[in-house]
Amino acid sequence: MKFLTFDYGNHTYYGVKVKREESAWILPKLFEAFGDEADYPKTLLEGISRYHTLDFQEHVRKLVEKAQESGDADQYKAPFNEITFRAPVTPPNNVIAFGRNYRKHAEEMNNEVQSLYVFTKAATSLVGDEATIPNHQDITSELDYEGELGVVIGKRAEKIQSSMALDHIYGYTIINDITARDLQKEHHQAFLSKSLKGGCPMGPFIVTKDELPNPEQTSIVTKVNGEIRQDGSTREMVLKLDELIAEVSKYVTLEPGDIIATGTPAGVGAGMNPPKFLQPGDEVRISINGIGTLTTYIDK
Repeated sequence: MKFLTFDYGNHTYYGVKVKREESAWILPKLFEAFGDEADYPKTLLEGISRYHTLDFQEHVRKLVEKAQESGDADQYKAPFNEITFRAPVTPPNNVIAFGRNYRKHAEEMNNEVQSLYVFTKAATSLVGDEATIPNHQDITSELDYEGELGVVIGKRAEKIQSSMALDHIYGYTIINDITARDLQKEHHQAFLSKSLKGGCPMGPFIVTKDELPNPEQTSIVTKVNGEIRQDGSTREMVLKLDELIAEVSKYVTLEPGDIIATGTPAGVGAGMNPPKFLQPGDEVRISINGIGTLTTYIDK
């Protein structure tokens, strides 16, 4: 399933993509019309947190079947051309991100590959697909992109072994790790330079892990104004998904809905010769096979 959160009319809803249609089932409406719970989950984060992964998907499947059989299914759908995508979830913790997890990217930035280089991005930096974000030219001249696979946690993980880590995954999404490179260098740390307003585009969907059975064998392609900048694969990750999750869980209790950004392949603007940073009016499109495409616009 492909879950999403969106604005439609004057409300914010969460839903699941309708198969073979560019629209979403509005899940709160399905719960109200066909569910047997008065206290149904009001957000996607509540749904992920309350149910085991497969239980929640089964709940949703049954609701969709009832809507399809109702004879009035369209009243429970929101066409994509009438919605505004939001970040699918706002995690309980900040977005947790791994740097230098692709060897060629570390090399293009003149950094050494490290087994543990972790930073966070403020949850307030999250925006959804098709968002226009500030160009931030008042504070940076080196705004950059990083296309990344995002892992969504499905159940609490605290000091777990790597052999158990994949059981804690709910699904996957796309993240654009927007970064002010000059500020990153100036501050000698990453938090502020990576937490700018609009600095963490995410989405358009959370794809449940059954729909992406080989997350470590999928492509990541980033285009800026149609030009391919990054063309990599998750197979290039230094630390694999089970290692990333287990390592973080040694120090931070991961909760359902938490997000881990797993690093970026080579091809960022700062690594080009000469560097090619994002400019007002630019369009950034990140595609991960099996998930979709995340599009971000830089304000003029």
